[in-house]
Amino acid sequence: MPQVHEQMIKISVLSTLLVLSFQLIPTAFSHTKPIPSDSSKLKSWIGQNIREFLERKSQLTRGKNATAVDEFLARAEDGFRVITVNKHGGRGDFTTVSAAVKSIPSGNKRRVIVKIGGGEYWEKITIDSSKKFITLYGDPYDMPKIVYNGTAFEYGTVYSATVAVESDYFMAVNVAFVNSAPMPDGKRVDAQAVAMRISGDKAAFHNCKFIGYQDTLCDDRGRHFFRDCYIQGTVDFIFGNGKSLYLNTTIKSVAEGMGVITAQARENVTDKSGFAFVHCNITGTGDTYLGRAWKERPRVVFAYTYMGTLINSEGWSDGSHPERANTVYYGEYKCMGPGATSSGRVRFAKILSKLEAMPFLSMTYLNGNKWLLPPPKL
Repeated sequence: MPQVHEQMIKISVLSTLLVLSFQLIPTAFSHTKPIPSDSSKLKSWIGQNIREFLERKSQLTRGKNATAVDEFLARAEDGFRVITVNKHGGRGDFTTVSAAVKSIPSGNKRRVIVKIGGGEYWEKITIDSSKKFITLYGDPYDMPKIVYNGTAFEYGTVYSATVAVESDYFMAVNVAFVNSAPMPDGKRVDAQAVAMRISGDKAAFHNCKFIGYQDTLCDDRGRHFFRDCYIQGTVDFIFGNGKSLYLNTTIKSVAEGMGVITAQARENVTDKSGFAFVHCNITGTGDTYLGRAWKERPRVVFAYTYMGTLINSEGWSDGSHPERANTVYYGEYKCMGPGATSSGRVRFAKILSKLEAMPFLSMTYLNGNKWLLPPPKL
């Protein structure tokens, strides 16, 4: 009997350790199918997730399974309003995106789609936290560009963004966000220039472009989904403490010397943030690193991603903080291309097993199966 009791204690301890280990993983497994390894099946996989969301929404309207979908979002999508922006006037309700956003009342509980005509809009825009459920929508064949040249020297890095979104449930479709400040020349330390800062929760970007140099995309905080996007920069051009999934996205370095793609800002062991790049394409120039340890516990994973010759053989940098080699979580899973060779990787990079990669390869990573919507059809 003492031996049986001892075995039961061991089993109990092992079970506890397993539970604790999964609590440290960004999300638990669910019945949602993982992202397929074959990129040709992505479209059908996304379609299935959308159908599941719509079915759960339908159940909500019938008073069933209320916890399976974000109730606030479901009600906001029951009917949406469209306002139009045309920089040339004409049939548009507004000539600037700023004016259109300003017209949306604080505390709105209904989706408002700002349909933006083609052309370049020289504006600096902040959507504050009181204005939820806003969609910026452009034409994929005549994509509008929102452009400004703010820099850290003038505004501070975080507030230099051409467009800053602080509200929840934001969406952008077919829009280019551009910071036109010149490429830093190394002579000034405050030349960072952000094109987009997303600080709200449950945001989605479909077929959008983010163009700049240093600190292009401030993925600040909250859960975010990027699909079929294009992100361009030089150093730390995807940074912040968001919890985000980048799917089928092109990442282009235009660095002339050293380049760094990510500077993920996780600091605490209990923080669930992190960047997951799945079926992405890394291209461009420079001696480029996948990420650097800007903060103490960054978490970044690349899976099924093509990496061009620009990627430094070490892959990752400790950011001149050698002690952070023990606290970072930098993972790669079934990546390909000349930059994906694992033989020269730094010792703190992880070549993930299937079990280790799975938590990052599902909509449940973001709890997106409860809130992620398809782009509207106008």
